[in-house]
Amino acid sequence: MAAYQDGGVWDTLGDRTRRAIVLSLAQQPQAVVDLAAELPVSRPAVSQHLKVLKEAGLVTEHASGNRRIYELNAVGLAALRDQLDTFWDRAMSGYDQVIEEPEESTDE
Repeated sequence: MAAYQDGGVWDTLGDRTRRAIVLSLAQQPQAVVDLAAELPVSRPAVSQHLKVLKEAGLVTEHASGNRRIYELNAVGLAALRDQLDTFWDRAMSGYDQVIEEPEESTDE
């Protein structure tokens, strides 16, 4: 069914642990151990969530000594914002059209 096409990054953000990771990374770049300390899941689980976020283009990583530091990917977030802006613009355009249509007369 066309209504249930792959939601891509939106599906990725459907998981509340991944949303919590994104919100945490919005504050500052962090290592897995730091993220896991804030969440009710194990370090391996956080690593799996970060892998999904990275595949979706929302997170990047870089080495810092023997640790991997994760941060939000500005390009991925900009693409997400563009999608949201497009959705919002279409919704508001439809709303404007409904408001501007003349009401049909019920007089006979």
